[in-house]
Amino acid sequence: MLKSGDKRKKFVKLAEGRTQSALDAIRKIGNLSNTRAYEYSETDIKKIIKVLKDATTEIERKFNSSSGDSFDKFKLKD
Repeated sequence: MLKSGDKRKKFVKLAEGRTQSALDAIRKIGNLSNTRAYEYSETDIKKIIKVLKDATTEIERKFNSSSGDSFDKFKLKD
């Protein structure tokens, strides 16, 4: 079993790496706004923004409670 200090070090290491990966992925999504390379609708953008906001709300919920995990796949098409 990990000691408290070891648990903290592990959390910091994983949190920094995973947060940086998430930020990099969000920046890549932002790159999709280039209309010279991509075509998208306002509905597409609203869906992407909604699912990202929902994901951050879920993160907040998890850190504020002890409930279980829930994972959904994101798709633009219904």
